[in-house]
Amino acid sequence: MASPGASAVAARPAADAVPATPRTPSKEPRNRTRAGAPTWFWTVPPVLALAVVFLYPLALVVRESLAPGAYADVFASASFRDALVTTVWLALAATAGCLVLGFTLALVIAFVPFPGGRAVARFIDVFLSFPSFLITLALLFLYGTVGMANGLWTDLTGAADGPFHFLTTPWGVLLAEITYFTPFVMRPLLAAFSQLDTAQLEVASSLGARPLRIVRRVILPEALPALAAGGSLVLVMCLNEFGIVLFTGAKGVTTLPMLVYGKAILESDYASACVVAVVNVVLSVGLYAVYRVVSRRAGA
Repeated sequence: MASPGASAVAARPAADAVPATPRTPSKEPRNRTRAGAPTWFWTVPPVLALAVVFLYPLALVVRESLAPGAYADVFASASFRDALVTTVWLALAATAGCLVLGFTLALVIAFVPFPGGRAVARFIDVFLSFPSFLITLALLFLYGTVGMANGLWTDLTGAADGPFHFLTTPWGVLLAEITYFTPFVMRPLLAAFSQLDTAQLEVASSLGARPLRIVRRVILPEALPALAAGGSLVLVMCLNEFGIVLFTGAKGVTTLPMLVYGKAILESDYASACVVAVVNVVLSVGLYAVYRVVSRRAGA
């Protein structure tokens, strides 16, 4: 039998209960952060810094290049045409050399087990931080006019001069650029090889495929995006390389950056120097856009 207290509680009208009011989400403006400041407020400082540090000097260069007759005089000069041709062929040749050498070395490091392989792979990351003139300086110590190779030759033969003088030629610049920029191709290749399914290699090997066929039919198709991304980056960097050409002291090798240096510093012809600089920037930005597209497709 229910107690009277229980009956009274049961008979209490439901109206006494306080209805739960639904919580409406706070309608904060989308263009405001939690601190209350609009989002555009935080974009102003980096934009101003970019404008002061980069865009304003670039605008000054472009304005200086618009001097009357500057573009016509530069484009009509043989020195500009020669520098443009030299820059392009050196960049293309260095990129091709880096692709071949980088692909070969990356294959060895990734698929040929040898003591110290991991240390070599890690050293590549450290090598990327080296300045370009350091590699050129090392080559000068080895193959320069008074370098180790020429010194050893004169000591052994008694000759007054050694046979190694190629560093002061375009081939010396090409060797230095390939030596310095090859790791920039190897890095994305090693990353691509680390994602390669080794079961494919084992299946191809068990079916009797030789190593060269495995490389051509299995590894190379997987490495093409990384090769394209690394090659595009090297091409952009070779077009703008200044330190290697300057430190080798190669006579008759004038690239676009060297021509800018000569026009501005040696001849004080700032209008012509700015015209050459604008051409170099346009080439670099165009190739960088290609590099970004290729690297995005490659997932680099």
